[in-house]
Amino acid sequence: MSHPRAVSLMILATLLWSIAGVVTRQLDGARSFEVTFWRSFFNVLALVIALTIMRGPGAWRTLLQARWPVWISGLCWALMYTAFMVAITMTSVANVLVMIALGPLVTALFSRLFLGHRLPLRTWLAILLAACGIGWMYGKEAFSGVSLAGTLVACVVPVAAASNWIVLQFVASRPHSEGGEDDMMPSVLIGAVLSALATLPAACPLQASLHDIGLLAMLGVVQLAIPCLIVVRLSRDLLAAEISLYNLLEVVFGVTWAWLWGGEVPSAATLMGGSLVVLALALNEILGLRQRRLISC
Repeated sequence: MSHPRAVSLMILATLLWSIAGVVTRQLDGARSFEVTFWRSFFNVLALVIALTIMRGPGAWRTLLQARWPVWISGLCWALMYTAFMVAITMTSVANVLVMIALGPLVTALFSRLFLGHRLPLRTWLAILLAACGIGWMYGKEAFSGVSLAGTLVACVVPVAAASNWIVLQFVASRPHSEGGEDDMMPSVLIGAVLSALATLPAACPLQASLHDIGLLAMLGVVQLAIPCLIVVRLSRDLLAAEISLYNLLEVVFGVTWAWLWGGEVPSAATLMGGSLVVLALALNEILGLRQRRLISC
């Protein structure tokens, strides 16, 4: 897959991830852990169907024989699905988002430490600029209603995401003779199952209406299953740090959805911070394209 196509698919994945906020605002009675449970539950159903179609009946034999990278990645997906929801019940959403903005930096450090990747200067600068953009968007709000416990839980999200991208890249980079044939698609299903099981006790008694269940079913399929499978595939073509960096677009897209469909007019700081994130990603891609052209010549 060409790099521009891989980046385009990554942007599509973040666009799908970003609809969660505006959709959950339309819910009648489902809240907090119940939202996470139903979303993960329908994610499981969608993945069972998708993996059966994509891999055939042998998918389940492969899952039973899966090696440690699949299970580690599955645990990371589960933490990513649930830690955000737990964190926002303990501290402000702004504080959680600022913690998540550390994801690209954590991923870059993990890439250097565990994979030996030397990231170009342009990517380091893009990471710092994008983090500043998120900080600009939510910096003032992040320090109101701060909870140390909530902040620590929020930190689980970028650490789990970074660990997941590293595991996926580690498997994708190995030759077949060294276990590079591991099918990582089932890891998304493992994460969804673990998330659903973990949040069910806290979600009871279930209060979602049929309207809510319909919306949450859409989230499970469109906002989780499809983009997560896309990202697993893209781990073969994009660096872990790039995946994490482009993932920050989820915040920008989420603000845009809330503006267009929720009537939430963003502040000047939000617009400026979002512009910095987009600028960082655009510069990283433009400079990278220029570098690839020079190398090809």
